Amino acid sequence: MPPPDVNKTHEDAVGSLKNPLKFLDQDYQTLHQSLLSKKMQFSDESFPANRSSIGTGLLSDKVMAQVKWKRPSEIVLYRPCLVVDGVSRFDYAQGSKLGDCWFLASIGAVSSQMDIMDQVIPAEQSFSKGYAGIFHFMFWRFGKWIDVVIDDQLPTINNRLIFVSSKIATEFWPALLEKAYAKVCGSFADLHGGFVSEALIDFTGGVHMHFDIKEAPANLWNMMESAFKSKTLMGCSTPRGATFQNTVLPNGIVEGHAYTVTGVCQVTTKEPVRLVRMFNPWGKGEWTGDWSDRSPLWKTVSANDNKNCLSVADNGEFWMSMEDYTKSFKTMDICCLSPDFLNGSSKCSWSSQYHIGQWTTETAGGIRAIWKNPQFRVRIEKPGEDCAGGECPENILVSLMQNHENRRRKQLPHLFIGFFVYEIPPEIKDEGGKYSISFFSRRKPVARTDFANLREVMKFFNLEPGEYLIVPSTLSPAEMASFVLSVFTKHQCKKC
Repeated sequence: MPPPDVNKTHEDAVGSLKNPLKFLDQDYQTLHQSLLSKKMQFSDESFPANRSSIGTGLLSDKVMAQVKWKRPSEIVLYRPCLVVDGVSRFDYAQGSKLGDCWFLASIGAVSSQMDIMDQVIPAEQSFSKGYAGIFHFMFWRFGKWIDVVIDDQLPTINNRLIFVSSKIATEFWPALLEKAYAKVCGSFADLHGGFVSEALIDFTGGVHMHFDIKEAPANLWNMMESAFKSKTLMGCSTPRGATFQNTVLPNGIVEGHAYTVTGVCQVTTKEPVRLVRMFNPWGKGEWTGDWSDRSPLWKTVSANDNKNCLSVADNGEFWMSMEDYTKSFKTMDICCLSPDFLNGSSKCSWSSQYHIGQWTTETAGGIRAIWKNPQFRVRIEKPGEDCAGGECPENILVSLMQNHENRRRKQLPHLFIGFFVYEIPPEIKDEGGKYSISFFSRRKPVARTDFANLREVMKFFNLEPGEYLIVPSTLSPAEMASFVLSVFTKHQCKKC
C-alpha cells in the first residue's frame, strides 16, 4: 500500500478536469461577472503589464524601454478575435525575442486534437459577447489541473507583438495562450529554453515516452505509425551545434530546435519508403533534401500517394525519409493519455495509477539510505496471448516527475532523481507497512533508472508476473520536493 501522505487523483477531486484548482486563487467566473457589472476591463495584478512579467535576461534595457503593453483592440484596426476559422498549427509563428520553440512545437501537436484544445482553451470566450479583457486557460501541472486567469494586455514594439503572433492579424489565441503559460512558469523569460515533453504533458496530463533516437528500438517507425493513427502527440528535437544559436544548416534543418511530428506515411517507388512529416514552429523554414516539398522523388510515386501526402507550401511543414529523420534528430517524445496504442490488440489494455508524494526530512533518504524513501507497490499480472504482441513487448511504464513548488520555472535547478524496482517475494507480499533496511540489504533491484537532473525520468520494463516495490529517490539525502509517480501496467482486457 502507498504511504499515508500519498493521494490518488479522482475524477471529481480538486485538481481534476471537472474541478480544476484556481491558480493564485483567481476565480475566472467571479472576476468576469464582477467586471461586467462594473463595465471594467481586467488588469491582472498577479501578472502585471510591466517588465517583471517579461522577466530578466531576455530583453536588453534598450529594447525593454520600447515595449508597450496593449490590448488586441489597440493593436488591430478591425475587431480582434480569439479564434478565426478554427485552431491550427499553421495559425502562428514564433516570436524573434523568445526561444520557446519547445512550447510552440507542443502547440503544433495539440492543435490537431480538438478535444484537447477544447480543454486547454475553455469555450464561451470572445472579444465581443461578454468581453471584459479577461481570459482563462487550463493546464495540467504536477498531478493537478489548474485554471489560469490572464488579462489581454500583450507586450508590443511599434504596435507589433514581440513574442508569438498569429499569421492572421486579428487572431489572438496563440499570444494569449503563451501569456497564460508564461504566467504559470513565472515570466516570459522563464519560457526561454525547454523540452517538448514538458509542455505536451502540461497540455494533456498524459503519459510521456522519451527516446534517444540513436538508441531507439528498431520498430520506432511502426510505433510512430501506431501513435499517429491513435491521434497520439509527438515532438522531437535536433542536436545543438557548436554554439547555442539556432543555426540553419544547408539542408534547412535548424540546430538545437524543437519540431512537431505531424504524420507518417509509406509510399512506394521501386520499393516501399517510410516517411515522417515534420513541422517547424517558426511557421517557415523547411528541409530541402529527399522528399522535401519540391523533391523530384515525388514524381516517382503513385498519383494516390502524391495526393494523400504531398502539400507544397512554405508553412514550415515537410516530409523526410525515416533514415534522414534518424540522422537529423536527436530525441523524440510521445505523449498520450494511455499507452494502449502500443498493443496491436483491442483485447489488451494498460491500467494506470497516479500517486502524489513528497520527499520530506523523514523520507528523503537518497540512494545510501534507500529504505527511507517513499515506497509503492504494484502487481504485474500474467499476460494473455493477446498482450504478448504489439509494438511494445514491455509490460510496465513508470514515470517520476519532481516538483519544487516554485513558480519561477528557470530559477530552481532540478534535483537528480530516479527510481528502483524490487521484487517482493511471495512469502512476504502480505506484510503491511513500509519495508525496512533488512529488506533492501538482502536484495538487488530488478530494474532501475539512471539518476538525472530532469523534471521527469521514465522507463519501460518487462517484468515477470508478481508483486513489486517501486522506490522513487533523490540522488542525495535530505533533498526535499514533491513528486508525481505514474505507473502504467499492461494487462488482458477482461471486458472485451
